Amino acid sequence: MVQLEPALHGRRDAAGAGRRIYDLLRAQMADGSLPTGAPVPSTRALAAELGVSRTTVTAAYEQLAAEGFLVTSVGRAARVAAPLAVPPAARAPRTRESRPGPAAALSGYGHRVAAMKLPTLAPADPVPFDFVYGAIAARDFPTLAWRRAHQVELLRQQQRLYYAPPEGDPALRQALQGYLRRARGLTCSPEQIIVTQGSQQAIDLCARLLLDAGQAFAFEAPGYLMARRCFEATGAECLAVPADEHGLDTAALPQDARARLAYVTPSHQFPLGGVLPIGRRLALLHWAQRHRAWVVEDDYDGEFRYGQRPIDALQSIDTEGRVIYVGTFSKALSPQVRLGYLVLPNELVPVFRQAKRLADRHAPVLEQRVLATLIASGVYERHVRRMRREHERRRQALMQAIAQHLPADARVDGAAAGLHIVLWLPFLRPQDEAPLAAAARAQGVGVYPVSPLYADAQDRTAQPAGLMLGYASLTVGQIEQGIRVLGTVLKDFDPGLADRQRPA
Repeated sequence: MVQLEPALHGRRDAAGAGRRIYDLLRAQMADGSLPTGAPVPSTRALAAELGVSRTTVTAAYEQLAAEGFLVTSVGRAARVAAPLAVPPAARAPRTRESRPGPAAALSGYGHRVAAMKLPTLAPADPVPFDFVYGAIAARDFPTLAWRRAHQVELLRQQQRLYYAPPEGDPALRQALQGYLRRARGLTCSPEQIIVTQGSQQAIDLCARLLLDAGQAFAFEAPGYLMARRCFEATGAECLAVPADEHGLDTAALPQDARARLAYVTPSHQFPLGGVLPIGRRLALLHWAQRHRAWVVEDDYDGEFRYGQRPIDALQSIDTEGRVIYVGTFSKALSPQVRLGYLVLPNELVPVFRQAKRLADRHAPVLEQRVLATLIASGVYERHVRRMRREHERRRQALMQAIAQHLPADARVDGAAAGLHIVLWLPFLRPQDEAPLAAAARAQGVGVYPVSPLYADAQDRTAQPAGLMLGYASLTVGQIEQGIRVLGTVLKDFDPGLADRQRPA
């Protein structure tokens, strides 16, 4: 006979009683109290014994039968169908003597990803003055324009809801074609554009489709860590190429025959900020042509250049179809929008469309159509111009605060464009970066070491400590206060710092 708890008697909650009956029957099957083939009470008898409705018991039995734990037939008592493994809740806790199970069977890709050290996300509890790169001020988002366009698209009549083309909404690709021609000097057809879930997916598609284990890729040192990890996950070897105040040093490009790809940020080298001059751009394209290699151009914040018009994209002078252009809306709108895009050489379009379809079918359609409306109406470009003015104010405030509150020998790179700078501290060593960042956070200031952006730790031995400071999410007042606090924290790392302060 099934032994059920008397607490069920008189219970009015039919759903709760039915769940208790289901759970207790399963538990007795698991511990052997109800062995395989044993009959269970009739629904009428069990309902009478427990004081619940027969409907409640019947529903529990039907659920057990649907899951294969009971066998029922007309005119015969229900029986236990098969033994049941002990449910997790009923298992005894693992003792220290218990042996762990076998290691997870991962692919080579899985093992490489599992072993990677990825950059940590910003802590959930933000500090008052957080110079985190990649964050955008929420107040800068074009909320009203986005809401209007979103409402129109949401109410637009559709015959049916179905999957969209993997390459992206036609209206957005058409709008992007015109925008890229106007803003980046880039000529392409809408067919060459593939809309992705941010630039990170675009880079990941390039890695998976263009690199194999045993091959190699050229990469800026220092450079964008998440891109390097994507390429390394394929099993290809990173061949670090130094970057200087002019960007990638093309004279140091590898002559290794395994090199199948070069990743560059020519309009605003990440993180040092150099702009690749025309001589180096041509040298890079010639290298790619000789090696039959691809160049992945990551134009992550090319819209934001101060005092001069934005630099045209490298792809605009590519005559051999070797450049893959990667763009994003994360810096101009929001990283939460998760929309980016690729502009591909024609020969790569079919395979990238296939891979995009396998990855996630397509990017969110409603957001694509809203963005297409904003670009086609001119709202997006007006927003970018407004944000360029706002960011220039913040950049100027940052430079003034550094001049006022930090030592005279502190040096800044990358201030002419973008949404961040690199602050070099010649009086500190690279190994001081992490403790300095921790001490600053304890005082309410978020700053970020530059050393993780180098592929080879040896590249840092002859250089001072460096910090990456993003300013797009802060007000002018927050920037000034944050740098003032950072100056105070720095004094704890160098007792002689006060003697080298800039004159008031």
